[in-house]
Amino acid sequence: MSVGVLGNKIGMTQIFNENGDAIPITIIKAGPCIVTQIKTIEKHGYNAIQIGYGQTSASKLTKPELGHLSNLGNPSLRYLKEFPVDEPSAYVVGQVIKITEDLVGTLVKVSGKSIGKGFSGNQKRNNFKRGPMSHGSKNHRAPGSIGASATPARVFPGKKMAGQHGNKMVTIINLKVLDIDMEQNLLILKGSIPGKPGNLLTIKSTTY
Repeated sequence: MSVGVLGNKIGMTQIFNENGDAIPITIIKAGPCIVTQIKTIEKHGYNAIQIGYGQTSASKLTKPELGHLSNLGNPSLRYLKEFPVDEPSAYVVGQVIKITEDLVGTLVKVSGKSIGKGFSGNQKRNNFKRGPMSHGSKNHRAPGSIGASATPARVFPGKKMAGQHGNKMVTIINLKVLDIDMEQNLLILKGSIPGKPGNLLTIKSTTY
């Protein structure tokens, strides 16, 4: 895969190999994506292509977004993403990028937003140990002291404390492609990937 593609997580299931071992798999609907813009060093300062994915209604896009896509006949694409390339001349605006069967057996990396778990404490968010649970202890799940004495008399930035947990970009590398359904653009990967079903994903080759 010379360039990445966008897709949506369908869900997880399992298959069985010849030895009867259960293998966890994730099914992704990957593409098709459309090249919406080509960027070059001469015009933009870098080489890249922009691809669009996900049909939606025109009413959900702004007028600048519709104008940007007007050279494609005004398709309503929900997501746009750039990928750096060495030879932008190898692509043309309107070109459709799909997954191919030669990906079977290769390794890919998948990026997506992890499931948000809300405001979490130190035990869940940072794997802290709890305090004594005996009667009289007033430190069961409390964070404890966060200060640094009279000098420097402040809390250092980045201190591990309670806060928003999850809902951030996560990349899983070296996921093996077990099979591909060309008719439905389905990618079957070994293992798990970030997010819940329907989550937007970026799929790239590990060599990319």
